[in-house]
Amino acid sequence: NTHFFGTDKQIIRRGQAFSFYARFQNREWDDSVDQAIFTVETDDPVYMDNQAHREEYVLNEHGILYEGVHKHITSRPWHFGQFEDGILDICLKILDMGASYHHGSDRDHCWRNDPVHVSMVVNHMIPENNDYLKGTKPFSWNGSVPILQQWYSGRCRPVRYGYCGSLASVMCTVMRCLGIPSRVVTNFCFPCSIENPLGINEVFDCTGKNLCGKDKLWRYHCWNESWMARRDLNQCCGDWQCLDPTPLETGRGLACSGPTWVRSIREGELDLDYDGHHMFSRVNSNYVGWLSQNNAKKTKFFCDTWPCGQHLITKSVGSEQFEDITGAYKYELGSVKNKEAYYRAYRRIHPGYCNASNCHIERELSSLKNPFLSDSGINMRLKMANCPMYGEDVQLHWVLENLRSENKNLKFNLCAQIITYSGCPMDQFWKDSVNVTLGPREVKKIPLCISYSQYGPYLCDHNIMKVVAVSDPECGEVLMVSRDILLSQPRLKVPCTAEISFCNPLQEDMKNCVMTLEGCGLFKEPMTIEFNLSVCFQFLSERECTLFFTRNSSWVLHPL
Repeated sequence: NTHFFGTDKQIIRRGQAFSFYARFQNREWDDSVDQAIFTVETDDPVYMDNQAHREEYVLNEHGILYEGVHKHITSRPWHFGQFEDGILDICLKILDMGASYHHGSDRDHCWRNDPVHVSMVVNHMIPENNDYLKGTKPFSWNGSVPILQQWYSGRCRPVRYGYCGSLASVMCTVMRCLGIPSRVVTNFCFPCSIENPLGINEVFDCTGKNLCGKDKLWRYHCWNESWMARRDLNQCCGDWQCLDPTPLETGRGLACSGPTWVRSIREGELDLDYDGHHMFSRVNSNYVGWLSQNNAKKTKFFCDTWPCGQHLITKSVGSEQFEDITGAYKYELGSVKNKEAYYRAYRRIHPGYCNASNCHIERELSSLKNPFLSDSGINMRLKMANCPMYGEDVQLHWVLENLRSENKNLKFNLCAQIITYSGCPMDQFWKDSVNVTLGPREVKKIPLCISYSQYGPYLCDHNIMKVVAVSDPECGEVLMVSRDILLSQPRLKVPCTAEISFCNPLQEDMKNCVMTLEGCGLFKEPMTIEFNLSVCFQFLSERECTLFFTRNSSWVLHPL
């Protein structure tokens, strides 16, 4: 299992038989006199007993990153490349550079067989800042190898720039290269709060515009999981540990997190581990939406909120489908075990409640949450009428239901706003006002359309917009419904037509020209097209090629 690295170096893997020779140069071996003593020690805390899991989490060089929003998950391929030429040397250089992080010097290499210390060193070495003005856009990376090579060839200077997906993926490459089973995890609805570890607040104005505040609700966030037995926690068997190489604000400055035992997060045992309270809050925070009025008064919305951290996924073993691993991080929402874990964690995060009863904590939590829409006698939701591609109009159905036996007369302000994946509100590009009358128990469906000409000039790399409907405060209770919308890029496995154009640069006709098309995942064998080019004539291929795009596909044109 080390032949993937090549044969120019002696590389052995734990748990595998190997042979070696000892050569004595000054004289021959004498069995009657000479004696050789070999001391062999093993400590394999990262052993996985499932062969399919070892192949996926150690040997597989190809992965998938999951992105988007929780109601519209997208995926894209990532090349880990842990066996590419030179990557092992780069990974060992990372350990050399990061040795002083925990040990001051690297004279004693014994710490390198401790996956806890190795993971902390790698976690410390991976991140950098994110000023995108003078570097590569973070979403343009498709694999770890160019990033690691640029770092190594650039005398170990930071590579600009990354985002959570690329940071977690590069860490996964390094860990797999070192033989530590690892995978990338995506958490949808990820809270980033400075003041309240278990609460995330978003503030809107009366038009529905999301105002930029201290708290951010990331649409998704990626981190790394590595498999190891934690001897520092007296674990005798391996289990998944969280490692987040993205520096996030913790109240004491930016910091990475982990390793944190996943099971300790689910159980709310936050004092067992590194950064347990940070990881727990990232999958268990409560969302609160507020209306800010002109007099600086803030009012809670009546709204149905999506709980944070309710969907955590990773690539399945031996498949390109995702696996839902939410249950590894938390018990089912509302279950007895889920509440017990939350109360346990709440007492550790908030020392003032260390002796508080469960009922006391529950009353405190209830006072912080938004009232449900149904409490106001109205139900609302925004449903997609289409699955819009980039460049297409966005079609929605705004469904309102009167739950009461009397008429409802309401005025709503609607808006659409660009949102980054990390929850930063950008331009508000569309606004409207609608008066709605609902009869007793009436359900009404109102169509909404946002054209490409309206959102196109404002959309950024993340292709995410937020549509919000907010009732006028003068009508009484303040109601709010919202929806994150992801504009899809061209879809996989959908036929499309390719038009290829050439211009003859010569002052004579070109005859018997041949164009060759080839591409991984597109053609079973190269395709050739013969054509002629006349002087000053632009040739447009009359042959339409129907291409079926698959993951990891690319195509190259070779004009001959």
